[in-house]
Amino acid sequence: MRSRLRILFLLLICALALPAMAQQNPGGPPPPPQRRGDFNPPVTDADEAQTRMANEAAKKAAKERIAALKTDTDKLLKLSVELKQYVDKSDENVLSLDVVKKADEIEKLAKSVKEKMKGQN
Repeated sequence: MRSRLRILFLLLICALALPAMAQQNPGGPPPPPQRRGDFNPPVTDADEAQTRMANEAAKKAAKERIAALKTDTDKLLKLSVELKQYVDKSDENVLSLDVVKKADEIEKLAKSVKEKMKGQN
């Protein structure tokens, strides 16, 4: 009796599993898996225009960054000359408050120039 139940149970499982397996692979070898990098969409005029605009914006930003760098380095040179003049006028025992302020200003501007040169602006 138990063996008949087991056989019926196995037949039932096979009867249910075979149609499902047939739908998954209707015949022949399985299709090759699709890779994400295989598909290259066609380039359209809109894509080209968008790329061109992005390139132009990048060029404009680079020009603005270079202009800001030139302005800042000119200011840095001016501040350095002023600092040198303040130090030359100072006594060997006393540095004026202007010297310290000027040095702080130079330090801040130099850090700003450094960051702009890195392109993180």
